[in-house]
Amino acid sequence: MTALRSTRTDTASASPAPASVRVMLVDDSLTVRTVFSRMIEREKEMTIVASASTAERGLEELRKHRVDVTLLDLEMPGMGGIEALPKILAASPRTKVLVISSLTAEGAEHTVKALRMGAADTMLKPRPGGFNDDYRAQLIAKIRALKGLAPYERPAPIAPAPAQRRAGKKPQVLAIGASTGGIHALNLFLRQIPKNFDLPILITQHLPGSFIPVFASQMETAAGRKAVLADEGVEITRGTIVIAPGHGHMVVRRKGARFVTGLAHHPVKSGCTPSVDPMFETLAEAYEGKVAGILLSGMGRDGTDGADAIIAAGGSMYAQSADTCAVWGMPRDITERGLASAVLPPAELADRVLASVGADAWR
Repeated sequence: MTALRSTRTDTASASPAPASVRVMLVDDSLTVRTVFSRMIEREKEMTIVASASTAERGLEELRKHRVDVTLLDLEMPGMGGIEALPKILAASPRTKVLVISSLTAEGAEHTVKALRMGAADTMLKPRPGGFNDDYRAQLIAKIRALKGLAPYERPAPIAPAPAQRRAGKKPQVLAIGASTGGIHALNLFLRQIPKNFDLPILITQHLPGSFIPVFASQMETAAGRKAVLADEGVEITRGTIVIAPGHGHMVVRRKGARFVTGLAHHPVKSGCTPSVDPMFETLAEAYEGKVAGILLSGMGRDGTDGADAIIAAGGSMYAQSADTCAVWGMPRDITERGLASAVLPPAELADRVLASVGADAWR
């Protein structure tokens, strides 16, 4: 049951324009494939080049077509999406994978695993009646960003990168902000951190709130150190990862010689909850600039204002390189303004940050 099928009927629109976004759908539900096709092909610059009901068929179609974005269901008979994902990425490294997740606990586990393996982003499969205009707008925005069509996700410039800034004060804490494509980058970054490195690591990752506990557990495994969720009064201790929950922004306060987290719920420019900016801004003040801020792959500009606060307080910022980002949005601004002390792939970025911290960061 499956087949390549476009919902377009006119000859002119059947031939994609040069700037067209080529999308493949892999989902065992004919209804879901049909709805997604109708949503996507209402966009003039998007076309469905392949539609498959199994992962096996999707891999066959990938050998025939150039695909920019693949929508991949994770729960299918036969080869599931988790098994198919590395095969898709190996067969077509330039294809960005948007995983379609169920609302179940198992769905969250599989989705975060897929994101850690290299899927770029996720969309929750809505409940009956949920395929509405708001859902379509979110879906189209994600596809556009993954292709690099959104205004703030322009393709990486060919011109030489700006000069990089010298590192600031010796950090007492690492703070990482990430979004689309960030979980894979985080996994690569954290795996590079030795077990005897014990500065605290704070993370704000854009994810649906229901996924955050699973995400925390997987980051704990990747880093080989305890991970806790931020809340009111949670102490920031050495050797620990603290992760922003899904329902508020993580903020940091100093209480004597101790540092504790709190939660804030105010609107932010990026519209994200949790947002990277409040974490960066409050860390800059609480730690008097002794902060290494890291911006990894992500859509939009969240973290830009917070990065300015860290730099103004004497801290340092680091950015993931454009060619290794699923979406070069969040790291872009600090790179183009010359505020980053290094712009590198995630593992190399970890090495550079480690080199900046000094001997007192090791047990």
